[in-house]
Amino acid sequence: MYFYQPAHGHGLPHDPLNAIIGPRPIGWISSQDATGQVNLAPYSFFNCFNYTPPIIGFASSGWKDSVRNISETKEFVWNLTTLTLARQMNETSASLAHGENEFVRAGLTPAPSRIVSAPRVAESPVNFECRLSQCIQLTAADGSAVDSWLVLGEVVAVHIDEALLENGIYQTARAQPVLRAGGPSAYYSIDESHRFDLIRPDAR
Repeated sequence: MYFYQPAHGHGLPHDPLNAIIGPRPIGWISSQDATGQVNLAPYSFFNCFNYTPPIIGFASSGWKDSVRNISETKEFVWNLTTLTLARQMNETSASLAHGENEFVRAGLTPAPSRIVSAPRVAESPVNFECRLSQCIQLTAADGSAVDSWLVLGEVVAVHIDEALLENGIYQTARAQPVLRAGGPSAYYSIDESHRFDLIRPDAR
């Protein structure tokens, strides 16, 4: 077994942590500041944390525009990244000056949301409108502050392309979601051939 202590370095060409915890869904987050200036950025540390109410969250290394905007307005939108949108999503990861528009850079269309003020990505087939529930600065085990922020939001509205529903059931593979993997450039998508089903013991 290869062994290392993260505090002493991993000794490998690339940190394996985010390759092992993967593939991970992408938090493609649109937000706007108090003046209406929009921002769109992908976060690979993203997931769903609660059913009722539905709560999703992403972690940002550093106090970036997304975190700043959401802290100001208490709102954001998550947009599903699909295979056809992967290159545009990647373009929105560029380090732009504050005020530059990622929608314009990536050739994407901001669409008005129904409840929150932040725009949706019109080309994305699924959008979650969210209101901020918590913004938490992470800490190490010794209690020292880490320059990373966990943003949690309650999903208050959901948009789904009806082509992704079959008999009222969302078809995950049909959407061709893009998932972040290891290394500096690896992504994956999924298809129906990779599906298998397990019934939980309590439901048998």
